[in-house]
Formats: sequence, C-alpha cells, structure tokens
Amino acid sequence: QVHLVESGGGLVQAGGSLRLSCAASGRTLSGYAVGWFRQAPGKEREFVAAISRRGGTTYYADSVKGRFTISRDNAENKVYLQTNSLKPEDTAVYYCAADSTPLYTRVVVRDYEYDYWGQGTQVTVSS
Repeated sequence: QVHLVESGGGLVQAGGSLRLSCAASGRTLSGYAVGWFRQAPGKEREFVAAISRRGGTTYYADSVKGRFTISRDNAENKVYLQTNSLKPEDTAVYYCAADSTPLYTRVVVRDYEYDYWGQGTQVTVSS
C-alpha cells in the first residue's frame, strides 16, 4: 500500500507560482503512474496532470497546459507539480493519486482508475 502526502500549497497572488510536492511512503513510487487532481468549492474534482511511471510521458488538462509542469524523482519517491502564472480560477484543493499500472508509458486521466490518494493541499490564488 502506498501512502501519499501532498505539500507546498498556500496563498499566492495571481501570476505567482507554487511548487506542489507529493511524497510517497510504504512502497516505491516508481511502480505507479501518478496524477494530480483538484477540487474547488462546489465543483467536481477535475483532472490536472498525469505522469507515467518513468516520467517519459506526461499529459495535461487544457486549462493548465503551458502553465503547469508535472515531474517526478523516483529516487526521492516524489512527484511534483510546478504551477506558474496562477489564476484565481486555479484555487482548489490539489490531490495527488497513484495507479499501479504495469505499463511504463501509461498516463492515467480518469480519477476512478487511481488506487491511492493523498489528503490534499490547499492552493488559493488572490486577484
């Protein structure tokens, strides 16, 4: 079983940046595809970005493409989400999730395919 803990959220002005981290324990994260999702108040959880087991394949929601970058350091057992040019509409609780896919190049977009979830980190962007 993988235990995921997000960190790095906070309050930032529009145009600013935050680097979110997802730290894994229990098992090596290299065995999992990882994704970031977010949920704003009153809205459904939505996909943000995903990365394959070895990091060679990434995929982004259109709303964050060009502004956010997902990366991973399997030696450190961490996945990161660099968020730049933040907008007020990026305000949400951000969650990381892990999927035990056997495919090294697969990215996972659908939330119901993920096996493990973190508790989330709040990102608030002021205008």
